[in-house]
Amino acid sequence: MSDILIVDDERDIRELISDILQDEGYTTRLAGNSDDAMAAIAAEPPALLILDIWLKDSNMDGIDILKAVKRDYPEVPVVIISGHGNIEIAVAAIKQGAYDFIEKPFNIDQLMVVIRRGMETSRLRRENTSLKRRETTPADMMGESAVFRGLMGQLDKVTRSNGRVMLSGPAGSGKELAARYIHVNSNRAGAPFVSVGCASIDSERMEEVLFGRESEEKGIEPGLLEEANGGIIYFDEVADMPQGTQSKILRVLVDQQFLRVGGSDKVQVDLRVVSSTSRDLEEEIAEGRFRRELFHRLNVVPIAVPALEERRDDIPLLADYFIEMLNKTQGLPLRILGSEARAQLQTMGWPGNVRQLRNVIERVLILGDGAGEIEARELPGETDAAPSDGRVVLSGALSTMPLREAREAFEREYLLTQINRYGGNISRTAEFVGMERSALHRKLKSLGVVTSSKAGARTG
Repeated sequence: MSDILIVDDERDIRELISDILQDEGYTTRLAGNSDDAMAAIAAEPPALLILDIWLKDSNMDGIDILKAVKRDYPEVPVVIISGHGNIEIAVAAIKQGAYDFIEKPFNIDQLMVVIRRGMETSRLRRENTSLKRRETTPADMMGESAVFRGLMGQLDKVTRSNGRVMLSGPAGSGKELAARYIHVNSNRAGAPFVSVGCASIDSERMEEVLFGRESEEKGIEPGLLEEANGGIIYFDEVADMPQGTQSKILRVLVDQQFLRVGGSDKVQVDLRVVSSTSRDLEEEIAEGRFRRELFHRLNVVPIAVPALEERRDDIPLLADYFIEMLNKTQGLPLRILGSEARAQLQTMGWPGNVRQLRNVIERVLILGDGAGEIEARELPGETDAAPSDGRVVLSGALSTMPLREAREAFEREYLLTQINRYGGNISRTAEFVGMERSALHRKLKSLGVVTSSKAGARTG
């Protein structure tokens, strides 16, 4: 992208600059007044803007245009030129966000140095934005379980709207991944996705981070709301947002505009908001820690992201993906999960959810025995000291019970573990344990186990 817009009320000047830039291989557009300039920018934001301070017969001067461009298109570098230049004008322009300032009559070599640097800045900004958007690819948004398919069905529906979405679920379950999936598959996919970690930003800095600030020393410093303009802003763990900020965000949702900290000009934004929480927001409201009005504004479409234990069928698939991904990104061994290791992963507890699974796989690949199959003994809960002759080590509780009680306790725990492993699917559990489905039902009943329709639930 090498499109440069030249705005100057003197025709000879703008055409001279255009001829010079075209000789250097750039594409140019010309505007002689503020109306033509703003129309050209609205039609297609340029890679760089060359802007005269003084514009005759115009509704806006160069500083006004600069303010508008930095508000609506902050990624576009603006080079100010003026025949009436002085240090005060230069300082004012830089404070308002100008990339550089050149005084007429200008030296062509000096002009080209500034233009080349400005275009390089523009290129780097575009690449940075592209990389950020590429990061939103929901590569590990995968699964085959009924619970996961239900989640994807809900996400696919909300991608087609602009409605605000509230994602709820335990930490590590993939709420941000779900938010990025919504972005990538929405009509805003080409615009920014900006994540706000409400729990990680100091409460005293939250408003500056979100709204930006204006000061005599540094001029305009855009905040995250401006960075997200046209795209999606994602409030991660929104329950941790300071109460003072909650009321201001509520106003942004209503008006789609705000004031920077220390500023006086309203900033217009076009935002879609997606939020997430691992807490019960109704409880937070009852305790006076979260504004009910904000909750209702954000909770237009509530979607529950399931815990990993509710979709145990997906664990082997996710584990295989993490092995391949870590091999490509970190050069870790490309190992295969053994059958016992797969079973072990499906029966383990996962309080940290998908994030914990990834960490476990990474640790096994780093500390593992080489390039062979991943064995169950390498996973948490298994030790190298386990007997190698096939013997089972009894727990302290089992070893003190009479045979009948110990057998029933073992069968009950074993069957509950397998039911959880297969997401509550009795048919698949019966097939694995080698029993007829009706016989398994009778066995569960005799052990006092009541199966639940909710996948992954332990009952009994």
